Parts: sequence; C-alpha cells; structure tokens
Amino acid sequence: MASFSIFLFSLLSALLPTVLAQTWTSCNPLNTTTCPADPALGSNATFKWNGTMADSKIWNTTAGQVQWTTKGGEFIINGRGDSPTIQSNFYIFFGVVSVIMQAATGQGVVSSIVLESNDLDEVDWEFLGGNTTHVETNYFGKGNTTSYDRAIYYPVSNPQTTFHNYTVHWTSAAIEWWIDNNLVRTLQYADALGGKNFPQTPMNVRLGIWAGGDKANSNGTIEWAGGLVDYHAGPYTMTVQEVYVQDFSSGKEYSYGDMTGSWESIKITNGTSKAVAEINSPHGVSGHWNALSQAVRIAIVASAAGVAILSLLTIIFCCVKQRRAGRREYAEIEAQREKEAAEVLEYKQRIANSRH
Repeated sequence: MASFSIFLFSLLSALLPTVLAQTWTSCNPLNTTTCPADPALGSNATFKWNGTMADSKIWNTTAGQVQWTTKGGEFIINGRGDSPTIQSNFYIFFGVVSVIMQAATGQGVVSSIVLESNDLDEVDWEFLGGNTTHVETNYFGKGNTTSYDRAIYYPVSNPQTTFHNYTVHWTSAAIEWWIDNNLVRTLQYADALGGKNFPQTPMNVRLGIWAGGDKANSNGTIEWAGGLVDYHAGPYTMTVQEVYVQDFSSGKEYSYGDMTGSWESIKITNGTSKAVAEINSPHGVSGHWNALSQAVRIAIVASAAGVAILSLLTIIFCCVKQRRAGRREYAEIEAQREKEAAEVLEYKQRIANSRH
C-alpha cells in the first residue's frame, strides 16, 4: 500500500504544476494523529557543495538531478519538465537557514529556497529569472492560500550573476529575512492573522528551480513568474555553494501532540539525531564518501593507488637491495673460505716438505 501511495504521488507530481514539487506533504498532522515523527537536526551544520555532492543520507533529491561541480550544486533546466529539487531529510524547530547561491536567469524561471512543514507552514525566498533587481520574500500558514498579499520584494544587486547570502532567522516570536548582512523584513507572530498564519511547526529545507512560466501553468502563475519560458534559450542554472542550518531545538525527532498545528503542541524526543550521527561519522565509512564529487573520488582513488604502487616499488627495491647485499655477503664468505682453505693446503705442503 505504501509503495502504491508513493507511485500515486509521483504520478500526480508529474501532472501538477512544478511549484508543487516543493510545497507538498505526505502526511498532514492537521488531519490525522498517525503521522510519523520528523527526524530532527538538533544541532548546526554547514554543507559546502562547491566541490562535493550532498550526502544522500542527509539530503534527498526529490525531482530531477543536481549537478555537483566546483562552482556548487547546479540546479539546471535544460528543457520542459525539468525542475531539479533537493530537500533535507532533517527538520528544524525554529532556527537559522543561510544559503549562499546565485539565482538562475531566464524569463519565467523561478529559483527557490523553501522551508516547509508537514502541515504546510512555509517560509520562502523566490527569485524570478527576469527580475534582476529584486527578490521575493513570502510565507504561508497551514497551506492558507486564500490571499496572495504576503509577498514583499526587496532590492538585491544582480542575483543572477552574483552570489549572495540569503538567511531566514526563525523563532516563535518572529521571522527575519536577511540579504547578506542586511535585515530586509521582519514578520511578527501577531501580524500573521494573530498567529494563525504564522509558520511555527518543524520544517525541512527545500532548494530547487522550476518553470513558473510553463504554458501548462495557470495564467496567474505565468504572469507572476514574468511570462512564458523560452526553453530554446536555456539552459537555466541556479547554483548553490553553501548551506548553513542551525536548529534552535535539540533532540532526535519532533512529533505533533495534537491536530492544532501550534508550536506549543510539538513534542521533542531526546537523543542524538540521525543527521548529527551521520555528520559526525568517520570519513569514508559514512555518507561522507558518497558526499564527495566523482572527480574528488577519482583523485583519492588515484592517490591511494599511487601510494600503493610506490609502496610496492619500495618493497621490491628493498628486496632487490637485500638480495644484492646477500650475494655480496655470500661472495665475501666464500672468498674467505677459499682463502682459508688455500692457507691450510699451503701449511700442509710446508709440513710435508719439512719431513723430507
């Protein structure tokens, strides 16, 4: 039954607008008390992707494929239907998320940073490929889309050609959006429908690129994205260099105590999270080997092979050297033996001659 549900969701995801690839939930705690607990981060961590790929035990690619290069994780739209997306397998219960990235170019192309909970609390950064001067900040509470008046745009210099640090600082009292070292927006708890629309439940981190201007989307979505996408002018690439995440809570998992969606109902289970255990696991044994890019892996293997060959050559050299030394020693011993034998023979001859 579970596999069928996964299949059904995958099928529906292919049919729905690509934005829904990032804003969805497999089990909404507002509707049932049987949703599984959310695995926590319970700590802080920095994920550098300019040279390494994301650890698959910590990050899950939910759509398409991310290309891992020395520039960073590259989310690329090569053609219609492409919407590479990655999300953390861990959740944070209030905290900080900072992403150093460069948005994609292209009319109708949308680069996104999304914090999302199981009951559809949401905090967003949205970058429109055709808007080279501003970035959109937005939020939703419990999936409430009855109005679209929460989005506010803020100036940013050349987001499609320059890397910037985009940060969300999230507490039970307020949400702050920062660009580099500048605070651009603050949402107080009471200002979000008296707290009803305030994002306040454990959220994971989702990064991706999608074609808001695809012709299959609604006219409103296409207009918001800046117009129809010209796929022939691509590819369009969003690049992420680094992600820093700090969880203000500690523990190994978070669960909903009831169906209210209130932050006060969230239960924290003590212990070490799987994410922290993976992050702190030995290199080459855990997912850290898988987190290395193919080029780095090849370099390590080549280096190890070089060391092995060098060691083998050293052993062979030592063996040859020892063998040669052994031959010299044997020759010296044999020469000494022959000398002693000649001396004995000469002594015997002198004795024999003296008797005559």
